[in-house]
Amino acid sequence: MRLNVRHVVAAVGVVVLGFAAAACAGTPGQVQRSSPHRGHGIGASAPPPAPLRDGERFLTLGMAQPFTPTPIKGGTDVYRCFLVDPQLTMGAFVTGSQFLPQNAAIVHHAIFFRVAPTDVAEARTLDTDSPGDGWSCFGGTGIGSGRGAGAQLRAGGGWIAAWAPGGKETLLKSRTGYLLAPGSQIVMQVHYSLLDTGGQPAGADQSGIRLRMMDGTADLEPLQTSLLPAPVELPCAPGESGALCDRESAVLNVMHRFGPQAGATVAGLNLLCHGGGTPVAGPTQRCDHKVRQAGTVHAVAGHMHLLGRSITVELNPGTPKAQMLLDVPAYNFDNQGARPLAKPVRVKPGDTYRVTCTHDAVLRSQLPELRPLEPRYVVWGSGTSDEMCLAIVIWS
Repeated sequence: MRLNVRHVVAAVGVVVLGFAAAACAGTPGQVQRSSPHRGHGIGASAPPPAPLRDGERFLTLGMAQPFTPTPIKGGTDVYRCFLVDPQLTMGAFVTGSQFLPQNAAIVHHAIFFRVAPTDVAEARTLDTDSPGDGWSCFGGTGIGSGRGAGAQLRAGGGWIAAWAPGGKETLLKSRTGYLLAPGSQIVMQVHYSLLDTGGQPAGADQSGIRLRMMDGTADLEPLQTSLLPAPVELPCAPGESGALCDRESAVLNVMHRFGPQAGATVAGLNLLCHGGGTPVAGPTQRCDHKVRQAGTVHAVAGHMHLLGRSITVELNPGTPKAQMLLDVPAYNFDNQGARPLAKPVRVKPGDTYRVTCTHDAVLRSQLPELRPLEPRYVVWGSGTSDEMCLAIVIWS
């Protein structure tokens, strides 16, 4: 399989600032909180938003009708994209957001992408040609830069909001925002996890989001998002055995559940981060990414799944200019919000980001939602029972 190194990540579709789940469905605004490594727990109402700042207004968007996720291929995960129209006749900045999950028992995360006016027709066609509301979208959105292998990595610059466990209202720093051109629309990508029900339907969902908007003429710095992935090559824990403890079998299983692009992602990450060759199995993996454009880093987030133990993001490691941008020594799946830097950091072409993740296969035997599953060699995958190692850098 020939891979373009710049296009290697296909299934990053999880991420950034959000996952969730809970034990009951309800009205938009319900959020569940719980113990570490578990997206389920007792229900609690979402707190009211902070007061509007000068020049801001609220805009609430959501799914046109309820959607009932039903996994295919014997899986337990559904990625669904929904097109929503903010009806912008003038440019506008998004300066904050608060995701409003309705059926938090199954909502694993949500990411919101801006759709350029020139891509709206393509998005409408995807929606119209798919049965029911929205369309299936493992990896990227399937629109423009969100197509094919590496879709989510390339579409990172299109992110305007995201939510994961522990995510609350996001207030961007003063004088920054995500710019939407007139006529732009928004794709709401929702990852539904039916792990607790063994892939059986668990009710409908009609989630939404409350955006903070400001006129596009405001003197704000336009924000961008960069995604920095690293491989996952986690062997079965000592004492575990089974057919999926074989790496090749595990990769084929991921491809069966999410399509050929899932295998391209695993191979591509090994090529991108380690130059190819035989992958080196182990609990800790890392990847270096060169900065290609000068800018200012404002916040950083880290994303893994249920087997995650720790994650760091360093700038220029091993040099006199080294800086730690993110250090999470005890990763909590229910607390993945982006962490603002105490002081914004300037970066320039030639600088290096290093993302390092540590996972723990022993957690599989300790977590109720994973304990019933067959032991497996874990690689990068879109499912809740798979893993990721991803840093999210928010910069201008």
